[in-house]
Amino acid sequence: MADEDPKPLTYIPEVILKKRKVNELAALRRKEQLELRKLNSKKNKDGFIKLPEEFVREYRARELDFVKMKHRIKRKRTALVPSKSKLIFIIRIQGKNDMHPKTRSLLYKLGLSRVFSGVFAKANEHILGKLQRVEPYVTYGYPNLKNVRELVHKKGFAKIDKQRVPLTDNNIIEQELGKHGILCMEDIVHEIANVGPHFKEVISFLWPFELEKPGSGLQGKKSLYKEGGDAGNREDDINDLIDAMN
Repeated sequence: MADEDPKPLTYIPEVILKKRKVNELAALRRKEQLELRKLNSKKNKDGFIKLPEEFVREYRARELDFVKMKHRIKRKRTALVPSKSKLIFIIRIQGKNDMHPKTRSLLYKLGLSRVFSGVFAKANEHILGKLQRVEPYVTYGYPNLKNVRELVHKKGFAKIDKQRVPLTDNNIIEQELGKHGILCMEDIVHEIANVGPHFKEVISFLWPFELEKPGSGLQGKKSLYKEGGDAGNREDDINDLIDAMN
């Protein structure tokens, strides 16, 4: 069989080859610029690179937050009276922007380290005193039995060895709270709703509730709810917000 004649190589004009090379170099430059912009954006976001005036603005905003906290304490000290309910549910509704470190520390002590986290608490002078200090960042009110039950069943997690553990088995509850006669989810609901003798132990056992961002019900305002804003005491209206976030 005769050897086949070799096919001639495809000829590519030099102009096209040069154009390809230029396009490849341009694509590489665009990729490098994009990566550089992403890096700079991340640095700015994480606070690695800030202009001096940004530091000044943030410092002034934090100090103003602290001054307003002291004014709230003086203005509302006489208004601290026991509420009509022994139980309140507190929801953090603002982030840490313009927040003084003392405000952040109080939120952490309340168990509200994240936006849209919520906790049950006794409506006593001690708690109400803390709430007035962090009022622009939280809203609270009197949860009904339905919402107590649904929060525990739908969003309830245990806090065991600083770990968030799902309440999938009553054995977990019995092991941690059995010595107090609390053996199941309904026992937890009953203890919370009635602010029972072992309320403190139950609240310490539960991880703060991580709620959903509501589609409506929050406007992003730090003013009081009774004045058309989001913050402060909603009384029974807190149940509408819990429904939207649970």
